[in-house]
Amino acid sequence: MKIRNRYAPSPTGLQHIGGIRTALFNYLFAKSQGGAFILRMEDTDRARSDPAFVQNLFDTFQWLGFHWDEGPDIGGLYEPYTQSQRTAFYQKAAQELLDKDKAYYCFCSAERLENLRKEREATHSGETGYDRLCRNIPKDLAKSRVKSGEPYVVRLKIPLGQSTRFHDHLLGDIEWKNEDVNPDPVLLKSDGFPTYHLANVVDDHLMDITHVLRAQEWLPSTPLHAIIYESFGWNMPQFCHLPMVMGSDGKKLSKRHGATSIDEFRRQGYLPEALLNYTALLGASYEEGKDIYTLEEFAASFNIDKLNKAPAVFDYKKLDWFNGLYIRTKTNEELAELALPYCKGLVKENSTLFIGAMALIKERISLLSEIPSKIAYLFEEPPLSEPSEFFPKKADLAKTVELLELGKPLASASYPKNDEEAEAFFKEEAEKVAAVAGVKIGDVMMPLRVAITGARVSPPLLGSLRLLGQEKALARVEKSLSLLKAASCR
Repeated sequence: MKIRNRYAPSPTGLQHIGGIRTALFNYLFAKSQGGAFILRMEDTDRARSDPAFVQNLFDTFQWLGFHWDEGPDIGGLYEPYTQSQRTAFYQKAAQELLDKDKAYYCFCSAERLENLRKEREATHSGETGYDRLCRNIPKDLAKSRVKSGEPYVVRLKIPLGQSTRFHDHLLGDIEWKNEDVNPDPVLLKSDGFPTYHLANVVDDHLMDITHVLRAQEWLPSTPLHAIIYESFGWNMPQFCHLPMVMGSDGKKLSKRHGATSIDEFRRQGYLPEALLNYTALLGASYEEGKDIYTLEEFAASFNIDKLNKAPAVFDYKKLDWFNGLYIRTKTNEELAELALPYCKGLVKENSTLFIGAMALIKERISLLSEIPSKIAYLFEEPPLSEPSEFFPKKADLAKTVELLELGKPLASASYPKNDEEAEAFFKEEAEKVAAVAGVKIGDVMMPLRVAITGARVSPPLLGSLRLLGQEKALARVEKSLSLLKAASCR
């Protein structure tokens, strides 16, 4: 048996991390078994489906770098792969269930159903769902009413007084009383469109889906799906309900925890390989002691038997760690190319200065979006800081002026091109200044750092001086000295 599984999103919102984890696990399982991974667009919710969300799905997977073997954009043996184009299949399937007496026509109006809900609410009734009023209408009478043009829906006949059993690969054998299943749910709506449950089952059957890996939030729907399969006389695919993705507070991951949509992760400056690497670890085990994998390595190591039953906790700090790790694997040129979209307004093109700046901040960032604020001082003169910002610990204004005067030659020095030689030269000259001033070398660096970068904490000072050049660096020191000397005259 060839493994065939699918990712079947509804285009009613942006792609989020939970959906991507489901798609990724399906992809990895299919590839680990030499099977096929299918994309199916479940757009039966006509009111909420939007072409913009379809495009978002395609853009997201193009960015992430893994794709399906069959789908709406590339076709396949079972096309079409968009449910709104498959209405005839569902109508035929609904008719089959009607003919088998496994479904029935329901003529209840929306008004009646709303009144039923209100009555139950007023009487504090524990009953929910449809009351099966139309279930026992004689077939001939029901057909006559349909033929006369009376609006109707098609409802499934849930077997009464029974239980439904199915096996889940992760959770084991599950039994569900039919009285706890949604009472006779709608399969085909009055506009001829299917509900999710009918379309999902029919498509999985017709597309020869062998395994359904989906989030545990869909577990309550599975007894209903099992009943639909049984009503048709079809074999069910093997189900595996994946562990939920939770926030640090133990609740389902949502916007209150941080970014959840892939668009937001992209805006914040996460790399696709870092996001994929971390997501693939959420609820699954691989080689012990290893965290970093390529997509191909994940596919080779993925084992459905090593999924965890317990919910996975999404740790943003751990994701940041992964992202920083991947950032540091980039060359300065590669990082500059990735950073350019985040630095609009600061730089217009990938210049030598911009590429050089990457070397200064590569070890200091976790997100691409952090780059502009860390390198802005190289491209535009930082505003003058308050005099106290220049002060080393235990130094006053007069001492700070002295240290900056003594350190001025460090800004205008000609440094060797070789990094090691430049570092040695810089350290030697700074130690000389510190000895003359009777302070530690860090006290010499502080006022000079603030004069050059505008901040007490910054990328490496030597690298900043070399990138800025003697003229700009010296001009900034002179401007800062003027500020400090003016403050001392007050």
